[in-house]
Amino acid sequence: MAGKPPQSDPVQDAPQVAGPKHTAAGLPAIGHTLRHAQQQMGVRRTALTLLRVNQKDGFDCPGCAWPEPEHRHTAEFCENGAKAVAEEATLRRVTPDFFAAHPVSDLANRSGYWLGQQGRLTRPMYLAEGADHYEAVSWERAFDIVAEELTSLDSPDEALFYTSGRTSNEAAFLYQLFAREFGTNNLPDCSNMCHESSGSALNETIGVGKGSVLLEDLYRADLIVVAGQNPGTNHPRMLSALEKAKANGAKIITVNPLPEAGMERFKNPQTAQGMLKGAALTDLFLQIRIGGDQALFRLLNKLILETEGAVDEAFVAEHTHGYEEFTEAARAADWDETLTATGLTRSQIDEALRMVLASERTIVCWAMGLTQHKHSVPTIREVVNFLLLRGNIGRPGAGVCPVRGHSNVQGDRTMGIFERPAPAFLDALEKEFGFAPPRGHGYDVVRAIRAMRDDKAKVFFAMGGNFVSASPDTEVTEAAMRRARLTVHVSTKLNRSHAVTGARALILPTLGRTERDLQGSGEQFVTVEDSMGMVHASRGRLEPASEHLLSEPAIVCRLARRVLGEASRTPWEEFEKDYATVRDRVARVVPGFEDFNARVANPAGFALPHAPRDERRFPTATGKANFTAAPVEYPRLPEGRLLLQTLRSHDQYNTTIYGLDDRYRGIRNGRRVVLVNPEDARELGLADGTYTDLVSEWKDGEERRAPGFRVVHYPTARGCAAAYYPETNVLVPLDATADTSNTPASKSVVVRLEQSGTD
Repeated sequence: MAGKPPQSDPVQDAPQVAGPKHTAAGLPAIGHTLRHAQQQMGVRRTALTLLRVNQKDGFDCPGCAWPEPEHRHTAEFCENGAKAVAEEATLRRVTPDFFAAHPVSDLANRSGYWLGQQGRLTRPMYLAEGADHYEAVSWERAFDIVAEELTSLDSPDEALFYTSGRTSNEAAFLYQLFAREFGTNNLPDCSNMCHESSGSALNETIGVGKGSVLLEDLYRADLIVVAGQNPGTNHPRMLSALEKAKANGAKIITVNPLPEAGMERFKNPQTAQGMLKGAALTDLFLQIRIGGDQALFRLLNKLILETEGAVDEAFVAEHTHGYEEFTEAARAADWDETLTATGLTRSQIDEALRMVLASERTIVCWAMGLTQHKHSVPTIREVVNFLLLRGNIGRPGAGVCPVRGHSNVQGDRTMGIFERPAPAFLDALEKEFGFAPPRGHGYDVVRAIRAMRDDKAKVFFAMGGNFVSASPDTEVTEAAMRRARLTVHVSTKLNRSHAVTGARALILPTLGRTERDLQGSGEQFVTVEDSMGMVHASRGRLEPASEHLLSEPAIVCRLARRVLGEASRTPWEEFEKDYATVRDRVARVVPGFEDFNARVANPAGFALPHAPRDERRFPTATGKANFTAAPVEYPRLPEGRLLLQTLRSHDQYNTTIYGLDDRYRGIRNGRRVVLVNPEDARELGLADGTYTDLVSEWKDGEERRAPGFRVVHYPTARGCAAAYYPETNVLVPLDATADTSNTPASKSVVVRLEQSGTD
């Protein structure tokens, strides 16, 4: 029997703290999975639903983008994937009566956890100007309201069309088509806040802004470097792949400011041996200071250059450009500066070099720990330099592996969700649909917030996500959202963005991945692209949470018909009726999707082409893979300050909070904690268990404060601290972004800790 949602917010002012764990998964993960699933879905629905997750005839997990193996387990999901499914397939419902009982002013004071626990949205809801309660409206009225605002704008560029990574390929393609036919490239998306730095660096250096490895490559690697990533919480099924790689003889180097249980020992719940003993994963742990990764890879590159026979000279000569300038910069790398930047010892770096030189096939995996710094793009370029030196791109068992965080975030970009589209994509769109798409660049997330703040954007439309909680500089973001004339959110569940609104607001409830999608031509399926460029179908099986839900493609098509009217030659009604007709158009517009419908009929899906991986061809400006030679950067800390990284708890997926524990880090019943190295804490006079305010320091002189955080003495790297987002997003200045990519620098925030009034 499913549990009821909480009536009041749980008190979080006294988190319980124990030591961090050193193993991940195993029996505890099974217990937590089943308990959470049954609370949301009940016993029978739990069994029926979880057995369809990530199966060839089932639905794609709405959680992370880790790929599925060819041979699936009966239970092809992880603990956090099961939580994501349970939250969507929950039996709890948010009806118009709920909104009648809870004014927006009340919702705005609730935690994200409480909002998410209330259940699935069931009706389109409208907040009129000056009102404090959402009220149910018909879909026709909802589309009329959006059309009224969009068609009254002075320019299409006063509208913003945001996309979350959960959106399917079909919905994303239709969404960008509508936005561009309306007349704007304002298509910010969640990639702007996560792997934009990866795409920026990889497009410049290898010509494709995606990873160059497939799952099978991990199994064939000699060495896997996992940098700035916590797979045990954020991509748990990756641990199974690392376990298999280890069994095949691979070595693993982990580079991270925090020790993480998943990279220490993995107890695979799929096998008896895994459950009893588990597998040690990390061979060498480099506990690096936050932001020191570029310096580390630059010094490793210098040492490779100085080792006779270590460089793949034939590959470098045939396939690369810029080698001489790069080698000049690399040879200038300084040991003392590197040790300062990284906090590592000389012997640790020497050991890493030994492992690198012993490997013929090396993969580097990374996530937000590399992408959310001012110098993230040159850091990832340096990772590419590291791989190019020994020919580790374009051969089996080697390559770049940026691990995407949301299930179709990579597919959305492939479908054209991008504020700076390539001219070739726009040319193909124009040829296929017979209209001239706008050519000027639109707003990314940070620029979109500025545009709302400065009254340059007046309508905000979100296809999924929780924009307010995901974005930096919370007070600035919320004030900007409140300046909009209309805010619209296509959502499955409540979140904080529904309580921080423009003058008018709409919540449009949509089908989830788990639900059956019936349209005019019959039952539909959608497609997704995983983190390694594999495309496959996703078919929901559950009955929709409400008869009033529309699918994302249907919402886009109906809105487009209402806004664009008879002037549009696009067959929106046909697209809504049959998603196969959408895929036919994708096949003619997006390279790599030729014969889309036939190929996606293969239950395993298909791999998109990747020129560096498939042909050792690099479609860059030079026609070759580009070495780069950026100056080494790393954060400098003033006396008495710490460098804060924002991160997730284990009971969290992006901004969705499943619970108040962080089991692997030993935190229970609270999220307002700050993890501080014990030696740093003693120097700052901060005993374990005291309370502090986190105050960020930025060149604009503005005070940004997150009050009431319990100090936890924790084995972080010296000079570094960590705390959960979205609670600490308030500390990240809107203008503190990565060069080139403009990604918020959420992993390197200079903070001082002041005694809290909570203490």
